[in-house]
Amino acid sequence: MKYSDRQRIEKIYENASKLCAYIDEHKIKKEDLLNEFSLQWLVTTPLYNIGEHAYNLSNEYKKAHSTIQWSMIAGVRHRLVHDYDGTNWSIIADVVFEELPILIKQLEEIFNEE
Repeated sequence: MKYSDRQRIEKIYENASKLCAYIDEHKIKKEDLLNEFSLQWLVTTPLYNIGEHAYNLSNEYKKAHSTIQWSMIAGVRHRLVHDYDGTNWSIIADVVFEELPILIKQLEEIFNEE
C-alpha cells in the first residue's frame, strides 16, 4: 500500500503513542529495557515501523518539517534491522524514554498546523 505523507505521520504518531502508553501503563524503566530481552523485542517493532514510515516520507515533507530529525529516526530502524546483534540498548532506551515523547509533541504541533 502506498501511504501519503499524512498517513505516514499518523502511523508514526500512533506507534510512538502506543509504545509510550504501554511503557507508562506497565511502569517500565530504562533499566528494565536494558536488561530484559522480552522488552527489547517489544520496542523493536514499533521502532521499525516508525523508522520505515519516516524513511519513506517525501523529501518535500521532510524539508517542510526539518526540525524533526527524520534521518536519525530512519537510522534507528536501519540499525535495529541490519545490526540487531550489535544494538546498543542504552541508545535505544534513550530514544524510547527521552526522544519519543519529544517526537510525539512535535507531531501534535504538525497536526495542529495542518
